[in-house]
Order: sequence, then C-alpha cells, then structure tokens
Amino acid sequence: MKPFTDSSDIRSDGPALAARIAQDGYLFVPGLLPRDAVAQVRREFLDLAAVGGWLARGEPVAAGIANLERACKDPEPKYIEAFRPMWALESLHRLKHHPNIVGLLERLFGEPVLVHPLLVARNIFPQTGTFDFTTSSHQDRIHIGGGTSYAVWVPLGDCPREKGSLLIAAGSHVQGVRDFTIAGGAGGLETVEDFADQWVGSDFAIGDAVIFVDTVAHKALPNRTRELRQSFDARYQRLADPIADVSVRTYGDMMTWDEVYTGWARDDLKYYWRAQGARVVPYDRQYYDKRDAIAFDLAERGDRLARDTLLRIVQRDPDATKRDRASRLLVALDKAS
Repeated sequence: MKPFTDSSDIRSDGPALAARIAQDGYLFVPGLLPRDAVAQVRREFLDLAAVGGWLARGEPVAAGIANLERACKDPEPKYIEAFRPMWALESLHRLKHHPNIVGLLERLFGEPVLVHPLLVARNIFPQTGTFDFTTSSHQDRIHIGGGTSYAVWVPLGDCPREKGSLLIAAGSHVQGVRDFTIAGGAGGLETVEDFADQWVGSDFAIGDAVIFVDTVAHKALPNRTRELRQSFDARYQRLADPIADVSVRTYGDMMTWDEVYTGWARDDLKYYWRAQGARVVPYDRQYYDKRDAIAFDLAERGDRLARDTLLRIVQRDPDATKRDRASRLLVALDKAS
C-alpha cells in the first residue's frame, strides 16, 4: 500500500491545497495540531473511559489498555452511556476550532469557514476472535447532506497502522455517492465497490491530521493492539453553503446543546453558528431511506446484521412509524438469538 502524500510543504498555499484535494480527495498534514492540545483531550477521554469500565484494571490509565470484557460499539446503549460525557467535553469542541485547522481551510476555500457543530468521535476496541468493530469503506456525504463538506480526522494519540489508522481511496471522490449496503462496524454503512488499487495510508503521530472531501471513500484498519483506538473527526464547509439540520444538532440527538454546555468554562463557542449566520436546510433522507429499507428486509429474514441500523432508527429517526417497526424487529431478532 502506498503512503499518504505529505502536504506539509503546501500547507500555506491555498491554491496548491485546492488543486491537490481536487485531484486526490484528501490532504495529509503531519503536525497540523499541537501535540499538547491533542494530548489533553486524550487524557480526558481516557479518564472517562476508565469511569465507564472500558480500561483494563491494574493498568495505567494513560496506557489506554482496553478491558475486553466491556467491549462495545456505537450505537449500543452501553456504549452511548459512557460516550455521552466524552462528546460533551469542552476541550474536544475547542480543538475542532483550532486556528491551525480553520486557517488551513480558509486558505483552501479562499473564503470564510463554517465549523460544523456536530462532530464524530470514536472509541474502537481491539479486534479479537469475538469482536471486530472495524469501520468499513464508506462516504460521509450520505450522513451529512447540505453543501460540500470536508472532514478533519485526528487520532487522539499516536496511531500506527496496527492500531487502526485511517485509509483513503485516493481519487474515489470524483463520481459522487457510490452504491452502498449496511455493515456492522462504526458508521453502519459500506460501499459496494472495494477500490482495491486506490487505498493509501500511513502511521499517524499525535498531532497529525488527514483532511478529506465528503465523497471520498475511506475506512479504518483493524485495531490489532491492546489499546482503545480513540479519534475524532470534525466537519467543515464554506460558510456561504447550506448546512443540513442534522449537522447543527448533537451526536445522535443524545443530549441538548444546553446539556453539552453545562460546566463549560467559557461561553464564546455556545451556539456560534447562529452568530455566523449559518444557512440551515432540511437533511435529505434519501440515502437513509435506502439504508433502512435494506435493514428492514434483512431483519425480517432474521439477519442480525440489521441490528445496528435498527438501533439507529430507534434512537434517531424522526418517523415514529419507522421507530415502532424497528423496535418490533429488534425484539424479534434478540428473541431468536
């Protein structure tokens, strides 16, 4: 597999950044963020992981050694219970606004940047014979809607490939949204095409980041270490473009913004997108409707691959009829197992 193309030498050159991401669909920028800023968020994540029972007893918290007896994944309720306070951390939300990120994107766009209120964070347990929570190849566009967006993926700590670092299918962004099906890993979707010859990836050191457009296919490698693989990916777009309503809500609507802000030390980031004049539009659910139809069909045939999608429908779908149907199918799947 080829390594990422290093974009350090052009990080101050907006037109060069724009040309490269138009060609490859991504930008790899080692050392984009200060190591100490990322390390602070990592410490807070690990402290909360320890509270949630996710770390091995008798091991230093800072080592991040996973307790496989408590292995779980999004969207399982036991995962969400421990994850909720992580997602609300002020330090995490401040990190996505870091001037090193926003400044690079301003140069890339040549115009003002809107930082998405919604961000995604992951805690991936090690792969074993029992657990495989690896994120499959997918495109973010399906989940985000609105105008074209760009993700910035940052591991919380060093992340060599054996820990489950991110891979990009270089050039896969140019044909728009590809055919997909549901999957069991984080995110719950998988492209049908495998992009076999296009995958690129490198080891990440703390502070490294990869930026990619929302139609580029990407996936994670399996976590073959003993540690939790923790990361976050925040999304960004041109302020002038529309943003879908799902991206101005909290993750999975698992809390309100007022609940997120409780205990924050400063007020400057509270509801910042409103002051910027973000143009919010309804999320186009066409891709989720396709996803849900696949899940309902599989569930009615007793296939447990549908379970995670059914959980997402129950937790997040605005349609009460769909939520009721998913709830009934979950009960039937669990009785049959």
